[in-house]
Amino acid sequence: MATLKKDYIPELSEVRMVRRAPERPFALSGEDARYIEACLRDVEASFGLEAFPGVPFTRIPGRALIGRFIDWWRALAPADERQRDAHARLPAAIRLLDTVSSLMEERAQRERTSSS
Repeated sequence: MATLKKDYIPELSEVRMVRRAPERPFALSGEDARYIEACLRDVEASFGLEAFPGVPFTRIPGRALIGRFIDWWRALAPADERQRDAHARLPAAIRLLDTVSSLMEERAQRERTSSS
């Protein structure tokens, strides 16, 4: 079962990452999608969690996914090697999702400007 650290106050950068993320699923390439889903499933399996019950990975809203990853990074306390390994992958997954958010945001802005 998951061991939780005490409550935390999110950093401004974390709040911005969540706000920047799309409310729809992330537009991930095949390799990136496999990596992110593997991170999600590894944390779920190693900590005994279920992040999005009944929701297929391809339907998880981006904002909810990055928010959950940030919460897990800050709130979970790994107790064994398997949990430490899964937990240690979260920062890279968060950075990847934030990069994809930025790219999606830039594309949307370009599309708005070109259609005006």
